[in-house]
Amino acid sequence: MTLVGGKGTGFIPQGKEGITGFVDLSRRCSHKQSFGLRIRSNRRIAQEWTERYRRVMALVRILVDGYSLLHNWPQLARGKARHSAFAREELIRRLTLYQDAIGTPITIFFDGQGARVGTPDASSKAELEVLYSRAGQTADQMIERATYRFRDYGEVLAVTDDFAEQDTVTSLGGMASSCMNFIQTVENTLAEMVDDLKQRNRQERQRFHRKA
Repeated sequence: MTLVGGKGTGFIPQGKEGITGFVDLSRRCSHKQSFGLRIRSNRRIAQEWTERYRRVMALVRILVDGYSLLHNWPQLARGKARHSAFAREELIRRLTLYQDAIGTPITIFFDGQGARVGTPDASSKAELEVLYSRAGQTADQMIERATYRFRDYGEVLAVTDDFAEQDTVTSLGGMASSCMNFIQTVENTLAEMVDDLKQRNRQERQRFHRKA
């Protein structure tokens, strides 16, 4: 069962996978590194991180208020307008790396406001998708609807600084995080994963030299 944007009313059930789909959490991620010395080692690190994260925090999906997160992340796309396409793409890129690390699907919601000229179509990628609200909708409403739809399948984590929205999400059975807490989690996770990757590559080089 999948949730896709409906005309002015939010989400409608459709199909098996896709936009805000109920993906199989047993699916393992692969960390793609064009510069890695050992791609097999990189995949193993990503899988280890995925399992480590799931033992601590088992979620069916993370729901992100995109513009709320951008306004609280000035280091991301520094100097660019928070509603610009460049800032959105940088946010999507960073959260794609995070999703690769933890394995939990992420949906980023942006207020479309009708929508702005140049706003791209919604992404249909199951692991990390990007949705824009239609005329008459807000990102908050879409997050609330998704939280309600997912409640029979497990917990979701909503990332927003809107206190009323946080209360609504928790009342629907989900969890909520402030933007600053989530940003810190993302940065720490990616930094630690890079450190793990460097250490693993160092070990691989040493093993190679010993064999040589």
